[in-house]
Amino acid sequence: MLRLVLDTNVVLDLFHWANLDAVPIMAALEAGRIECFADERTMDELQRVLTYPQLKLTPDMIVERYQRYSALITLVPPGEAPPLPRCKDRDDQKFLELTARCGADILVSKDKALLRLRGRTKLGFRIMKPDAASACLVA
Repeated sequence: MLRLVLDTNVVLDLFHWANLDAVPIMAALEAGRIECFADERTMDELQRVLTYPQLKLTPDMIVERYQRYSALITLVPPGEAPPLPRCKDRDDQKFLELTARCGADILVSKDKALLRLRGRTKLGFRIMKPDAASACLVA
């Protein structure tokens, strides 16, 4: 089973925007064909981002999206990550660390700072945009 970590923007693509690039990820997640991981830090970020005014979410919608995602992921306890490259955006380092700690195959992100790390360093996982990760699921 493919193991993924989704950054916060990808979670929003799945649970709020219904972005077409992410539809296969959502279908595979709901069908139990992939396993997605999160930890306290990534869930805290999601909780904070869901309150952003530009999303125009009511309190009930915030709770619904958070609970729906929470029900589909595996929560990883805190721990030490192996040595990793530093992401230029310090807020995104937690996604690299989580991916390494849980042994995920792919970090799915649209973040330019994370995507710049592809191919520049040796990681035990791949970093992909949602469309590329989706292509892996339907191949």
